[in-house]
Amino acid sequence: MGEILVGTASWTDKTLLESGWYPPDVTTPEERLRYYARMFPLVEVDSTYYAPPAEATVRLWAERTPPEFVFDVKAFSLLTRHPTRPAALPKDLRPSEGGKNLYARDLDPKVVDQVWERFVSALLPLREAGKLGAVLFQFPRWFPIGRANKHYILECKRRCEPLRISVEFRNHTWMSEDNQAETLDFLRSYAIPYVCVDMPQGYPDSIPPVVAATSDLGVVRFHGHSDKWTSHDVHERFGYRYSLDELEQWALRLRELGGQTSTTHVLMNNCYRDYAQTNARQLAAVLARLPDCDVRPRPDGDRTLEEGTR
Repeated sequence: MGEILVGTASWTDKTLLESGWYPPDVTTPEERLRYYARMFPLVEVDSTYYAPPAEATVRLWAERTPPEFVFDVKAFSLLTRHPTRPAALPKDLRPSEGGKNLYARDLDPKVVDQVWERFVSALLPLREAGKLGAVLFQFPRWFPIGRANKHYILECKRRCEPLRISVEFRNHTWMSEDNQAETLDFLRSYAIPYVCVDMPQGYPDSIPPVVAATSDLGVVRFHGHSDKWTSHDVHERFGYRYSLDELEQWALRLRELGGQTSTTHVLMNNCYRDYAQTNARQLAAVLARLPDCDVRPRPDGDRTLEEGTR
């Protein structure tokens, strides 16, 4: 049985700061990260999707967290074929004409090469500290299964070396009944972690909640089940609080996944107020009660369970 690490996506969401989850005397970025890292062993950095991080900032993340703390990091939008604001690029790499969003195909290949190199280089302090889990490549809904896109996934893997990548899909063709086995076999053959998701179903970007191990690292992300999934308001999309019943059902599946991996990362991405943090603690407590389940953290007492709703 591999170890299961439970955490959340982000520790600085505006509504989280307003929720009162952090004690009143925890007010600076450094204090918040240190406090969060006492509560959880894992976090996902989402800000890196919107703009590449500075190496100095990444080094501070490593310095401000305990030795065994782990960061998963979202890949920059330009690298996942999402539209990207020109202002998000380093100043010396921005096109002379700003304005509308751009894609990698709109830029000189040498500029794209530089973006890749700088993004990977900035994350090296986490790797050197032994604190980098995987770089999450969340591909858009216009990224269907096909030879060219498989090649691009392998290109991402190569360009990120020595960093490890994981892959999350938002196009249903990858995990349709006809293609599911092919997709998982492809990822398994290159030891690329498949990111299992729990999310609303019935939408163009819906992926079924398939739990599968394709490498020694398992990754599961919980997006919630908001009935406003198509909203442009991120908090409406992810503003869902899991019930204890839902978490208990998922705990059994997570234990099964943990039996097929060395480590499993479980990330609550229902980021609205303290929903993710509360659900993460509840889920860790449920997992800790299961036999033969090695989970971090192991919450003291049953308070987190009592906070749950059925």
